[in-house]
Amino acid sequence: MSDTNDAETRTTAPELASDMSVEMTASKAPASETPSGPEPTRPGMQWYVLRVASNKEDQVRETLERKVKIEGLTDRIGRILVPTQKEKRMRAGQARVFEKKLYPGYVFVEMATEADGSIPENVWFMIKETMGVGDFIGSDGKPTSMKEVDVEKMLIAATKPESPETLAGLNYKQGDRVKIKEGSFEGYEGAVDAVDEQKGMVTVLLTIFGRSTPVDVEYWLLERV
Repeated sequence: MSDTNDAETRTTAPELASDMSVEMTASKAPASETPSGPEPTRPGMQWYVLRVASNKEDQVRETLERKVKIEGLTDRIGRILVPTQKEKRMRAGQARVFEKKLYPGYVFVEMATEADGSIPENVWFMIKETMGVGDFIGSDGKPTSMKEVDVEKMLIAATKPESPETLAGLNYKQGDRVKIKEGSFEGYEGAVDAVDEQKGMVTVLLTIFGRSTPVDVEYWLLERV
């Protein structure tokens, strides 16, 4: 590494050669909203949690919604939700928007069960025959309904209005001590001098050959120390 003639010369850490190759395109199920908040649980129904295969949440939701209509089970199954949140991630200087699932591996089903808490046989077979479906959270072969406080949190998350995408992981502020994980300055430690949220870049003050040098680093190449 060569010395620098100017202590205030700005150095840019090299970008990684590889980039993220797969981008999630999951969609969020629409959920009804009343002027005062999310639509309350429908009369005679409760909310249940269905375990599903990883990354199959939206596929399961769409398939179940289609089956419910085809088989005329709307009196037994109401809404089927997969709450998500948009977030922006920076890779090699490029911002990409992803749909982050708030409850990965789970689908929420609004459903009416029998008086003893069991699922009607025709409903259960319809659900179980759907690819990617595991089982409902429960015991003794019966699903356990969600607590009201948990239902409220889930519905608020599912019906939250669209908002500007957040930059995931960019939670540094001036003065934070960080360490560079990769690149030409791997292993160097320094203090955060500035944060550019639009570009996902963090300016870190490093001591190079005894001089304080500002270096621009992509935020995901940093870790706290």
